[in-house]
Amino acid sequence: MKKLTVRLIVTMATMITSMMAFPALAEVTEADLAKGKMLSFERKKGNCLACHIVAEGALPGNAAPPLIAMKARFPDKKVLREQIYDARIKNSNTLMPPFGAHEILTEKELDLVLEYIYSL
Repeated sequence: MKKLTVRLIVTMATMITSMMAFPALAEVTEADLAKGKMLSFERKKGNCLACHIVAEGALPGNAAPPLIAMKARFPDKKVLREQIYDARIKNSNTLMPPFGAHEILTEKELDLVLEYIYSL
């Protein structure tokens, strides 16, 4: 019984923490998607094109998977956000920078990039 209680507490704490850390945009507008695209293509911010093929992107890299069919690949948007925030969590040898953990992107910028990438 004690193990079950501990698991329940840990699960609830994880859920609450993830909800607080994922202040998704309430309603995504075209302006939000445009800002997310700009950040994704900007070399000093997202720079997704350095490694990924992205629709409408010029001179994309090919070191990482193309950013297509993202809703099919990431049915849970939170998982995609975690990947962008710090890909090292799932793959310690990743080449992808930890955009959130190293504060390359602010939380707001990360959410804008997430919404743009998720729209692909």
